[in-house]
Amino acid sequence: MSVFLGHLRRVLPGSAKRASAASRGPRSEDRHEPQEPTQAWASRVRKPQRLSSLLSARSVAGEVFLLQLVVVVLLVAAAVVALVVQARSDAMLDARHRTLAAAGTFAESPGIVAALRSPHPSAVLQPSAQAARKIAGVDGINVYTLDGVTLTHSDPRQIGKRVVGPFSRAAAGKSFTETFQGSLGRSVVSAVPVKDAEDRVIAVVASPVTVSNVQSMVNRQLPVVIGTAALVLALSAGGTALVSRRLLRRTHGLGPAEMTRMYEHHDAVLHAVREGVLIIGGGGRLLLANDEARRLLELPADAEGRPVTELGLEEGIATSIASGRSATDELHMAADRLLAVNIRPTAPFGQAGTVVTLRDTTELRALSGRAEVAHERLKLLYDAGVRIGTTLDVERTAGELAEVAVPRFADIASVDLLDPVLHGDEPPEPGTEMRRTAVVAVQDPHPLYPVGELIRFVPTSPMAIGVAGEHAVRVADLRDTRDWMAQDPARSQRMLDQGVHSVIAVPLRARGVLLGMAGYWRVGPSPAFEEEDVSFAEELTARAALSIDNARRFTREHTMAVTLQRSLLPRGVPDQSAVEVAHRYLPAQAGVGGDWFDVIPLPGARVALVVGDVVGHGLHAAATMGRLRTAMHNFSTLDLPADELLSHLDELVAHIDTDEGAGEQEWQGLTGATCLCAVYDSVSGQVTAATAGHPGPAVVHPDGTVSFPELPVSPPLGLGAGMPMETATLTVPEGAQLVLFTDGLLENRDRDVDAGLAVLGAALSGPARTPEETCAAVIGAMLPSGQSDDIALLVARTRRLDPERIAEWEVRSDPAAVSPVRNACARRLAEWGLEDIAFTTELILSELITNAVRYGSQPIRVRLLYDRSLVCEVSDGSSTSPHLRRAEATDEGGRGLFLVAQFAERWGTRYTARGKIIWSEQALHAESSADGEDLGAALLAAWDDEPF
Repeated sequence: MSVFLGHLRRVLPGSAKRASAASRGPRSEDRHEPQEPTQAWASRVRKPQRLSSLLSARSVAGEVFLLQLVVVVLLVAAAVVALVVQARSDAMLDARHRTLAAAGTFAESPGIVAALRSPHPSAVLQPSAQAARKIAGVDGINVYTLDGVTLTHSDPRQIGKRVVGPFSRAAAGKSFTETFQGSLGRSVVSAVPVKDAEDRVIAVVASPVTVSNVQSMVNRQLPVVIGTAALVLALSAGGTALVSRRLLRRTHGLGPAEMTRMYEHHDAVLHAVREGVLIIGGGGRLLLANDEARRLLELPADAEGRPVTELGLEEGIATSIASGRSATDELHMAADRLLAVNIRPTAPFGQAGTVVTLRDTTELRALSGRAEVAHERLKLLYDAGVRIGTTLDVERTAGELAEVAVPRFADIASVDLLDPVLHGDEPPEPGTEMRRTAVVAVQDPHPLYPVGELIRFVPTSPMAIGVAGEHAVRVADLRDTRDWMAQDPARSQRMLDQGVHSVIAVPLRARGVLLGMAGYWRVGPSPAFEEEDVSFAEELTARAALSIDNARRFTREHTMAVTLQRSLLPRGVPDQSAVEVAHRYLPAQAGVGGDWFDVIPLPGARVALVVGDVVGHGLHAAATMGRLRTAMHNFSTLDLPADELLSHLDELVAHIDTDEGAGEQEWQGLTGATCLCAVYDSVSGQVTAATAGHPGPAVVHPDGTVSFPELPVSPPLGLGAGMPMETATLTVPEGAQLVLFTDGLLENRDRDVDAGLAVLGAALSGPARTPEETCAAVIGAMLPSGQSDDIALLVARTRRLDPERIAEWEVRSDPAAVSPVRNACARRLAEWGLEDIAFTTELILSELITNAVRYGSQPIRVRLLYDRSLVCEVSDGSSTSPHLRRAEATDEGGRGLFLVAQFAERWGTRYTARGKIIWSEQALHAESSADGEDLGAALLAAWDDEPF
């Protein structure tokens, strides 16, 4: 063991001293903070005379002193923190090395293997471990067997006890060092395996040390570090104070804002002030002159420092400036300028001298006049921008230009426009034939052409010259030239007699297109137009020309949109007997929109009532509305239910969005389109309605009560994603009114949808009215004053088909049943007085019933509807649809539907929930011919009552 201890001393030099120091713990003086040296130093230094100003941040010197002091404190604090952190990091690294060296040295010491295999290993190893612990400066050198029995420990009472520790890696033959939180605080422990001659691990040596013991040395060094930092801080503060005190004297204790303001004012006086400033010192020498004074007096570049009398000034002004007396607004000539001179002494605000200010009254008088004119012109242009173009009406905009110009610029103002401009068209080429659109005069009657007259300007007139030259034409005095009088000699003479003496004619041009001419005239005592008035007239006219052109373009687009929309909306209600219809369409103030309605007769005494809305206004909305209305008409020919109609329309909109969006042009889509479709059956009185994002209908009962049936609302068109639409079915009595409308009727800036529904319900309720009266009442109650959206309103009063005009029969699935039903139909047609079409009806029914018996399934029914036309319906329980084809000459069958198509005006198939209906429609009074009768006889002779 003595050899081990000597080896340990060589490995850890000075460790004994550190261990003893660590065992003693921290010194008492280390627990006290060092006294701040700056306070003592400050108490020994005599306070300067203006120490309060130096420590105040209100002065520049105080601000610099405090800023430097803060920087020094931050630097010293950062250095101290860095030193302490580095010292503690080095101490932890030293602890890891020390424990690992102590444990490794003890594990490799000679004789430890023999001691471990001796009968009493603790008695041999414990003294050596205690001695080695003191030499290494660790808290202990503990030896454990592989099963955890303690052989040596810093606390002898722990010898022989079994411990559980993280020594599995050491037992496996690997050394390690770890930091852990123990009962004595945060500690560092190293474990090293003890191996015998055969390289087998027979024990583990662990060496712990607490972090507090390791850092005790660092804590002893803190007073030295802090003391040094305080000394450096005190020296830096002293040096900063000396520099700041000198700066305080130089700046006279001024604060930052005061100094900044002083220099800004100095520069402003030198360069920006439009009044001359001179500072004269003792002996009449010029000390300072600003830029304006140099300009007014034409001073040389080296004028400062020279006597005023030697600067080449006029004798009177030079003598007055150099006299040093006070003066107020003395007038002196300097070259061709009349200057107002003011002189004041500089005392007591500075050294003895005077300050002189110079003001050029000649320029001020001229500038004030020009400024007043320029201000008035700018105000007139501003008023023109506000007052011209308030509407998109061409004639009104032209009148606003004339109203703005009179009387502030001219006594009479006239505006002449080309005829195509008034209609919204672009003129094909410039011309001199214009229509007088607006005239405003100070006094009426004026001698110019009246409004509405078509004027053909002669080539010598100012208007024609302006058109030809594309520039404004000024005639300062109309009395000096007679060329302009060739336009209308008599009227021109009256103009001269009434005092018209000057004119400016300016072309109205916008975007390179000539729109017309503007004429500005002056009368009587008004001064003639000058050259500078021409530029102002051109600016005023150019602003108005843009507004006139905007109004022209709006007129053109509005006319096109209205024409397109009128061609797309229904021009009238088709003839049908199911409902009595009245409708209203009101375009928005912003222009035409995408609201639409339709009444579509359907087979079987039914009618489809449709209302739709496309978001937006203008040509795009109108064109989209036309596409949807056309598609709805086309889909309705398929005789589909309301939900399937909207499903097909939704699919169409989705395809349109996809196809149009794939193009190069920007496409906004049709997803803002909604639609409501209600199909009314006059036989049953049922209404089947479906809506795609549109408000539902209102029902006005015959007793005057109003209800708003709740419909299942599907997404707007194009957003259904292929999902089926939902429908609702309700039965309405005869005489009830179905009211369909767009959201523009309900919503406006003053009310929401719920309030709009309440007002609509109140307008609809009341005694029985015709649909026209209902439309008038609703529009009168609901129409807002500022209509921002277009409105479509459709009112349909229901009718029922007379039961006497309905005939129905059940048909058995037997070919023999065809003849009795056909005969019964013939008798009913005779009762209705329809013998003229009995033959063709029997032929049609024979074919339809035979096909239903042969190819369909029960139940089979036949129904005749006597309305504006005769409708034959044959229904069965099969969903198989017949197809029309042209049979070959050798075919025995296949001609039945062809004959039906030949004799009926229309025919088709309608599917129901329980099968299908094959229907045909015939005119009530068909024109018979001999050929037709012969054909009928031939057909009846060829076919018997058997199924064909």
